[in-house]
Amino acid sequence: MGNERAVDLDHLGRYTGGDRGLNEEILRLFDDQCLEMVDALEALAAEGADAKRWREITHPLKDAASGIGAFPLADAAAAAEPLQGDPSALEAVQRLKAKSAAVHGFIQEFLAGA
Repeated sequence: MGNERAVDLDHLGRYTGGDRGLNEEILRLFDDQCLEMVDALEALAAEGADAKRWREITHPLKDAASGIGAFPLADAAAAAEPLQGDPSALEAVQRLKAKSAAVHGFIQEFLAGA
């Protein structure tokens, strides 16, 4: 992953005023939703169908990830967005899973006060 940060807390802080409690609440909500969304995308990629549902998940995931400052995940979601039904969709989901795992780990450390 290099120097790439999973979540840019400075970016998030521009919206929350740096309030740790608010950051925790937002990150916790994002973490729960992100895991569900990536799992749903994995199932859709395996089925190779439902382009509308694919976009209904990838686009909001991209926007939400950008909103909290999870830019590597947002980039992966943006790259996956046009791939519904494409054979490379499964690879895109694997990239999303890796980026979301990094975000999840970051959030868990943040919530633990690390």
